[in-house]
Amino acid sequence: QVQLVESGGGSVQTGGSLRLSCAASGVTFQYTYNNNCVGWFRQAPGKEREGVASIYIGSGGTRYADSVKGRFTISRDNRKNTVYLQMNNLKPDDTAMYYCAAKIGACGVDWVILNKYNTWGQGTQVTVSS
Repeated sequence: QVQLVESGGGSVQTGGSLRLSCAASGVTFQYTYNNNCVGWFRQAPGKEREGVASIYIGSGGTRYADSVKGRFTISRDNRKNTVYLQMNNLKPDDTAMYYCAAKIGACGVDWVILNKYNTWGQGTQVTVSS
């Protein structure tokens, strides 16, 4: 059974930084890990879940939402089956529950579509105060 576990959330002030981690486990997943797109999503209270960034494990190719370009960086450590989201210059609008998710295949232009992903983590809370 594939599992994704997020960590690294917390409370920071405006302009601060956090690094989120998404660790993947599961016997089957390890053999197909390189052919996965892993995305970070977030959901603020009263708002829809939205895509933040994605990375294709095999090539390392990345995609970002316009709202986080230049501030967030997604990366992966294949030895640890872990994807990271480095978040710098955080703003109050970044406050949300952050989730990672995985789907087989390349990320593509549809990386922001939630129902394309078949595995989700439980989420980690990020709170940015002004």
